[in-house]
Amino acid sequence: MDLTNQFLIAMPTLADPNFAKTVTYIYAHDEGGAFGIVINRPVDIRFSELLDHMEITSTSPAAFDTPVVLGGPVEMQRGFVLHERTEQWDCPEETETDLIITASREIITAIAEGRGPERALVALGYAGWAPGQLEDEVLDNAWLSGPCEASVIFDLPYDKRWERAAELMGIDVDRLSTIAGHS
Repeated sequence: MDLTNQFLIAMPTLADPNFAKTVTYIYAHDEGGAFGIVINRPVDIRFSELLDHMEITSTSPAAFDTPVVLGGPVEMQRGFVLHERTEQWDCPEETETDLIITASREIITAIAEGRGPERALVALGYAGWAPGQLEDEVLDNAWLSGPCEASVIFDLPYDKRWERAAELMGIDVDRLSTIAGHS
């Protein structure tokens, strides 16, 4: 099971407050575990506040009101940027995805100066799973996995992302049962 570059959609039965009704973009999933960013949990912090904390001056009016999401319960004091791959904003890792997660000060400064990636999501923290943990949770019906679509991440209001990610799989979340069955 490789969930790299897919959405992980919380089932209605998932009661963990860190992940209830979330959509997580899975950036990497291999024998070492899984790493991703929750894309639909806005926090009451603006990008400008993060810049102040990091002592970075913003020269871009658009950066001032850029919202921030809670990317997951791991390292919540650390910032991450989920963005589209471009010639200027590529990553040194060998990936076949059009999306990249970066934690560098350089990209945060570039966004603050209006020269960063055109479409980016700023997150505090990330979602991580130990080897085999995510596979077990999927088998326990805690998650659905499906195709990733950048427009869900960058173009939709936060409160529409969970439903839309499920719709990409042809699923209406209102019709999902809260009772899990095993055969």
